[in-house]
Amino acid sequence: MEEVAAVRRAALAAVDDVEPDRLRARIDARLDEASLAPGVLTLVSAGAARDPPADLADGVADRAAGVQLIYEGLSLTRQLARDDPWDGGDGETADLDILIADILVSRGFYLLARTDAADAAVSVVRSFGRDQTVQRTTGDERLEGALETDILELAVVAGVTAAGIRPTATLREYATGLAADGLPSNADLLAEDVADALRARSGTEQHAGDGTEAAADH
Repeated sequence: MEEVAAVRRAALAAVDDVEPDRLRARIDARLDEASLAPGVLTLVSAGAARDPPADLADGVADRAAGVQLIYEGLSLTRQLARDDPWDGGDGETADLDILIADILVSRGFYLLARTDAADAAVSVVRSFGRDQTVQRTTGDERLEGALETDILELAVVAGVTAAGIRPTATLREYATGLAADGLPSNADLLAEDVADALRARSGTEQHAGDGTEAAADH
């Protein structure tokens, strides 16, 4: 799975200068164990929107890493909010994890900042904050998988805009549908039928201006 390896390499490279070594090692360990579905979908989307398919070395992998890092940071934040490790748990480790989450999200933003997916990335983070607040206060279980839905939508936006294609509504809907049962596996995303579906829904309309729409709000 060349795409999986490319996402992991780019994500690790983006945090390679984090210090001290103990902090970077903890980040590396989390990325080694992570589902790389958000990054993989970014690459698959870019490939589906290009003819010939996108070269993994031409900057698309950095976009994939940006999406992946934002997801990892927000996912860790969600985990800490649910587990509340400060209440009788290991507060020192929790404080370290908060720092890690901030680093991951900020590095992800850095990688996407000058791309047509920048606004969509901001929208994902805003939606995450709002959804977490609503879920804590209301217990609304419909928001349980909102992060996964939004991050896969961001993935296809980051992917197709790398090819100069405006993300269509049907493309966005397809991406959110992939998260119906949580993150799909890397193998599922690399199946040819997914690439075919993305290609059919990506359209051929080129960017006008920045060509970016924010990820769908809940």
